[in-house]
Amino acid sequence: MIGVAYLLFLAWEGWQTKRKSPSIADLNPALSPLILRGFLSNVFNPKSVLFFVSVVPTFVGISPGQPNFIFQMVIFGIAYVAEATAVHAIIVMLAGELSPWLVEGPRQNAVRRVLAVALVFVAGWLFWATKH
Repeated sequence: MIGVAYLLFLAWEGWQTKRKSPSIADLNPALSPLILRGFLSNVFNPKSVLFFVSVVPTFVGISPGQPNFIFQMVIFGIAYVAEATAVHAIIVMLAGELSPWLVEGPRQNAVRRVLAVALVFVAGWLFWATKH
């Protein structure tokens, strides 16, 4: 339910018309609220923990009673973090390249509102899928 509320908050925030989005040069990386938001979104996203607890041990055929269990889970954890970092870096670089086309000029409000509606649909799906 908290995830649904958070998605709806993000949709509402995205729907709002903003005069100008801050440019990369305007942001102080050490104090940026965007970095804090990204950090909190990742910390409170339980999918990684659930993935490792429920899927990885059974998928790779190890059990907590085996002597190498901790070592194998550490290796899988390092591999997962490295892969996720690479994927996120690619997404950030792609977003940087598309940023001028998406968030500047007359398309800015249209893009924000389309993404806000998409978040509402995702929140609705999440609510429906988890209510059972």
